[in-house]
Amino acid sequence: MSQSLVVRTGSLIVSVLFIVVAILLAGASPLEVATAMWNGAFGTPNQFARLLATLAPLLLCACGLVFTFATGLYNLGIEGQIIAGAIATTFILRLTQEILPAPLVILLGLGAGIAGGLIWGLLIGFLNVYARVNEIFAGLGLNFVAQGLALYLIFGPWKRPGVASMSGTELFNRNLWLPNFGNTEASPIALLLAVVGLVVTLSVMRGTYFGLQLQAVGRNLRASYIQGIPAIEYLMSSFALCGIFAGLAGALQVLAVFHRLIPNISSNLGFLALLVVMLVNFNPLGLLPVAFFFSALNIGSLQLPLSLQLESSLAGVIQGTLVLFALLGQSLSDRLPKTTPGRI
Repeated sequence: MSQSLVVRTGSLIVSVLFIVVAILLAGASPLEVATAMWNGAFGTPNQFARLLATLAPLLLCACGLVFTFATGLYNLGIEGQIIAGAIATTFILRLTQEILPAPLVILLGLGAGIAGGLIWGLLIGFLNVYARVNEIFAGLGLNFVAQGLALYLIFGPWKRPGVASMSGTELFNRNLWLPNFGNTEASPIALLLAVVGLVVTLSVMRGTYFGLQLQAVGRNLRASYIQGIPAIEYLMSSFALCGIFAGLAGALQVLAVFHRLIPNISSNLGFLALLVVMLVNFNPLGLLPVAFFFSALNIGSLQLPLSLQLESSLAGVIQGTLVLFALLGQSLSDRLPKTTPGRI
């Protein structure tokens, strides 16, 4: 067994031990917590459907982040890109729902979501590339702007008739909802779009010259520029691609999950996607299983207050611990001396 594998396995074991200790300090049994979260995610068809409904936008956001991470950028503005996509989708639905056929309105809504996320992503890219604003600060700042815009619309021009409520805007007609599996929250179209997004990401990053150059820019911006790679264009492209995926996720939040614009329309899926991508070390091959696992933690944690009187935020502790120790293991592994076979 290689030293690198030993270090990574050790970091995983330590993270599990840390999680067990945290659960014990919370006054619960690790086995009871695991059982409650399992039942919360997989106990009934409706709960499993909620897991799938979370998985689709989460996977899309994770796919988008692969592109910005490939260029060495920490795109914390993905939350704002989700919200921008949701706002754009809501705008188009409100504008066209009375004058166009429902299928066309849905298609326009998906396209508007993509456009909204794209514009928001390019705005972060512009601030980073041309205004020399760090992408972390630019992204976080624009997250607040997008959130403020959503709140203004919900409590202002788009408020429900006679009342402004934290429950969001008025529900759209059912003919503008994406079809679901039975009466559940899971949409086959949303899942299909997420799978297509994953296939596109894998194909681009592992099988195209464009993906190779994105990674070259991320490894050494100056060297790639000297070699003739248009680094600025690739940086902007990574923000644009991330915005497209995040905007589509925002559109799905409106069309498939909430069927309206709500204050927390992103459901923090952008930040959760950051953890997913970091846990797989930016490798798109691991996105699906890890995103599925994190979706199960998210949905399963809702059962903790009901069955064990524990805070559902315990799932966040578990997620953060796994990512922290995975990154620690990766860092220690990278510091190991590289050995090469000797010559005879």
